[in-house]
Amino acid sequence: MIVVALTLMLVLMALAIPVAASLGTLGLLLDQLYSFLPLSRAIGEVSWNASTEFLLVSLPLFIMLGEILLRAGIAEKMYGALVMWMNWLPGGLMHSNIASCGLFAATSGSSVATAATVGTVALPQARRYGYNERLFLGTLAAGGTLGILIPPSINMIIYAVLTNTSVPKLYLAGILPGALLMTLFSLVVIAACVLRPAWGGQRQTSSWPERAASLVHLVPPLGIFGVVVGSIYAGIATPTEAASLGVVAGLGLAAWSRRLTWKMLMECMEGTMRSTGMVMLIIVAAYFLNFVMSSIGLTDAITQFMQGLGWSPTMMLLAVVVFYLVLGCFMETLAMMITTIPIIAPVMFSLGFDPIWFGIVVIVLVEAALITPPVGLNLFVVQNLRKSGSMNDVIVGVLPFVAAMFVLLVLLAAFPQLATWLPWLVGTS
Repeated sequence: MIVVALTLMLVLMALAIPVAASLGTLGLLLDQLYSFLPLSRAIGEVSWNASTEFLLVSLPLFIMLGEILLRAGIAEKMYGALVMWMNWLPGGLMHSNIASCGLFAATSGSSVATAATVGTVALPQARRYGYNERLFLGTLAAGGTLGILIPPSINMIIYAVLTNTSVPKLYLAGILPGALLMTLFSLVVIAACVLRPAWGGQRQTSSWPERAASLVHLVPPLGIFGVVVGSIYAGIATPTEAASLGVVAGLGLAAWSRRLTWKMLMECMEGTMRSTGMVMLIIVAAYFLNFVMSSIGLTDAITQFMQGLGWSPTMMLLAVVVFYLVLGCFMETLAMMITTIPIIAPVMFSLGFDPIWFGIVVIVLVEAALITPPVGLNLFVVQNLRKSGSMNDVIVGVLPFVAAMFVLLVLLAAFPQLATWLPWLVGTS
């Protein structure tokens, strides 16, 4: 049964069938092959239960928040301010790309939104100032992945729903690894530009009065972060309610910057509905597939197979890392999480791994999947913004940053406190 299920999934993916359709089709095929009851009749109930989960209501709200901030011009001003503060480092604007992605990630829970927003602002600068284009593209694609590690994060919400884990604790756990990954990305840029000074482009200079004046443009994204995350830890709002507060704050900033128009609102609504429709279709299809797998006993068979291997916790962790890295080359990240976590997480928890720590490890692995070919979503986002050249440029440019993610995984394994210290500290205060 396991072999048949994996073979069918690989065939569907190889046929380039859309992810949601592949998952739904796989569920229907397994139903026909192994179920003595017509499980397809439960599609309506499964879809309803998946789409009415209160925590998932935050997904369209966080997507809309990103749409508002993009169209309100806040990202452009934020990027300009960070350029003034980061231009002294070897690599100049590339550090601004990473810092902007990190700061925007603190306002939007989507990697795609982060890469698209910062890439729209930053890409015109690459050729203007003579940067190595591949490395520049790599900073945008890799920096965009910070959108799901630095809170708030859509993927952390999915993990919390699937494992019954605390969203506030996951958000706290992502702060230190997110800051560390940003630092590792910047170190990659510094090393590259020290070895190849020409890759660093034309150096720009800013006076201290100019830098001080630019700080006002960093206040809006930090304010949004304070509203969303601060309201959760202050006990004022749930994650879903905090997302709605973020949307209200974003609308207020758009009105303050005189960008709030009916046209802008309609564009935000359309973008939100398109993204939400894609995400929810994947979620519904994956939930149906999980329902079928559980009903025919496939989930139990896989779990028993994994437990029967008799591997040590370390060996099992290495196997999970390899599994996600390989699967991430062929599968969309949300679908990958929804279909695998209900199977893998209980096994890892039974081996003594902390659910919060393991959640951060999974998120980092999902980040790597976002920038590994052939279906790394951020690669396509950056290439689409570029509108010329070969996809190979983006792939080559992102490879050093994938290596930086491996370094983070090693550090998380060696020092689990990187993910667990902040949740523990808040929990004991």
